[in-house]
Amino acid sequence: MSTKQSYRSLRRSAGTRALVTLVAVLCALPAGAGPNEQAKRIFDRIAGVPPSATDYANIATYLANSDFTSIANYAMQQPQFYNTTLKNFAMPWTNRDQTVFAPLNDYVATFIGMVRDDVDFSTALSADILYVSNAAGLPAPSTSDDNHYATAEAQGVDMMSTLVATTQSGVYGIPTAATAGLMTTRASTSSFFINGTNRAMFRFTLIAHLCNDLETVEDITRPPDRIRQDVSRSPGGDSRVFLNSCIGCHSGMDPMAQAFAYYNFVGTAVGDGTNTGSLSYTQGTTQAKYHINTGNFPQGFVTPDDSWSNRWRQGPNQALGWDPTLPGSGNGAKSLGTELAHSTAFTQCQAQKVFQAVCYRAPSSQADLNQVSTMSSAFKAGGYKYKSLFASAAVYCMGS
Repeated sequence: MSTKQSYRSLRRSAGTRALVTLVAVLCALPAGAGPNEQAKRIFDRIAGVPPSATDYANIATYLANSDFTSIANYAMQQPQFYNTTLKNFAMPWTNRDQTVFAPLNDYVATFIGMVRDDVDFSTALSADILYVSNAAGLPAPSTSDDNHYATAEAQGVDMMSTLVATTQSGVYGIPTAATAGLMTTRASTSSFFINGTNRAMFRFTLIAHLCNDLETVEDITRPPDRIRQDVSRSPGGDSRVFLNSCIGCHSGMDPMAQAFAYYNFVGTAVGDGTNTGSLSYTQGTTQAKYHINTGNFPQGFVTPDDSWSNRWRQGPNQALGWDPTLPGSGNGAKSLGTELAHSTAFTQCQAQKVFQAVCYRAPSSQADLNQVSTMSSAFKAGGYKYKSLFASAAVYCMGS
């Protein structure tokens, strides 16, 4: 049999074809991750695309000096980092399904702008801030829809070069004192203030920005005096369920979710990550949703205003690292946002999320955990500039 016939015979075997493919791939891999491969990996994971010949020329000096942090910073100057990497990174924070498959919205655009401009991210849950695109031909930003942002994405508008900083109070007409950064963007309010009891805003902010869901912060030792009337004290006729389960979440959540007492989103859920309608804010008047199902436990707490208190400053949830310079109580979403964003859990969460996004894996080894801790500390010490997290994670993971 000729060599050509033998080769044809091998190709007829599906198993042999797979083996040939595997051998070819293995032979193409570098024996080790050298500087060029490491630089490519940094660029790939930050910008989401491989470096071009021009990019290699631009980073040649950094590469010669093994200055991989500068290579990471160069990668963050590429439009793809803002238009794709950051958009996909933040989109799950903005909807209840926690999906990336949703149109661009004001929450994500504002996050992108804050990262680009090195805005102090500890203000992300409290600032009167909004980013809009100055590209021509876009609908004006509106409290009733996200068309300004969805159209920008559909037309391929470059977020890196067109986003400009403004305020929610100026564009949406929300009172400055009622603005609370990403929490009071239209995308956030339409997802987490619509219907329900406004507890969703607290829960999904906890997930997105402190990397904890309610189950991980249950504490049945906190007093139940601020739990609302709609929570039954004997679910299914068994008070033990309340005392050993329900109280663990509600005793901490309800006193803090009271900060949202004046907010409501009036509209209809569309089902694709967007909702029709707009935010309603009634200064001094508790929204009706705080008084639903009063018959479940008439002796429960009746919400009079938007004052809140952090009961987790005592007990096991002290481990979330609350800022001792803050009072731990206040009025409204803005001061609650400051409380959450100045916790150790907030800075650690940002570092953990970036590590996983850049390294394509959750931190697992002790070295990984040490790296996340180092990133978190440097993030806080450096003024909460988000790009520092991406650079640090990319350099750490460039060899794997």
